[in-house]
Amino acid sequence: MTGGEPASARISSPAGERGMARSDSVSASARLPIVLLEGVTKEFGSLRVLDSVGFRVFPGQRIVIIGPSGSGKSTLLRCINGLERVTSGRVIVDGMVVGDRGTPMVQVRSEVGMVFQQFNLFPHKTVVENITLGPVRVRGVSRKEANRQAMELLDRVGLPEKAHEYPIRLSGGQQQRVAIARALAMRPKVMLFDEPTSALDPELIGEVLEVMRELAHEGMTMLVVTHEMAFAEDIADTVLVMDQGQIVEEGPPSKIFNDPDTPRARAFLSRLLERSRRHEKV
Repeated sequence: MTGGEPASARISSPAGERGMARSDSVSASARLPIVLLEGVTKEFGSLRVLDSVGFRVFPGQRIVIIGPSGSGKSTLLRCINGLERVTSGRVIVDGMVVGDRGTPMVQVRSEVGMVFQQFNLFPHKTVVENITLGPVRVRGVSRKEANRQAMELLDRVGLPEKAHEYPIRLSGGQQQRVAIARALAMRPKVMLFDEPTSALDPELIGEVLEVMRELAHEGMTMLVVTHEMAFAEDIADTVLVMDQGQIVEEGPPSKIFNDPDTPRARAFLSRLLERSRRHEKV
């Protein structure tokens, strides 16, 4: 559990950086954010899903995003990697303005790996073929080198023996670990996780969280949407609480989980704690 000041800071104005908090885990040389959101608003018709959201993430930081269903968490991640175009505001990833005409989206997505709630593996391709597809087609890696890297990643996620299996022959937890390996094969600078354990049986959640925990400890920059509070306390520099499309509170896990300031954050965490207690009784 990381103490100290928040690792990211919401932006009161696009030009201003006063009051920007930094985590002690970030080196003094890493002064430019790898991800920057400025006044991001996203609307689907008359429904405003994100409402002037702004924050910045520095290399090596681990941001956990929590909040009730429908608060905009998944849409936020999808805006960062360009799966959704923002209505207004800006998303900047590694200096590239996401959605700008001069920014190739394939380049953005090669720098930002994303792991979804559903595994999204190609069912007609083997595990190793799923992992090597992106590096070969997008980054121009030779098939021989891509296969070598894929086997290293499968060993890293504990599945080297599954290289030539098809996804249908894997458990949910194994498929999600393959999905993580596939994202890592692109050598991303940032990893986004959208509730990666929500579709798993309880006994399979731990194996996925362990892989994510190892990535965090190795220094991967991560934004994670999750309801796994113990995991969030363990790996997060900063926790963002979202509600109704806004960041209503942010801070270190010790502060957010034990003494939140805002009524909306307190209400959500109270409901989450009650749900956890009910599950423990089952």
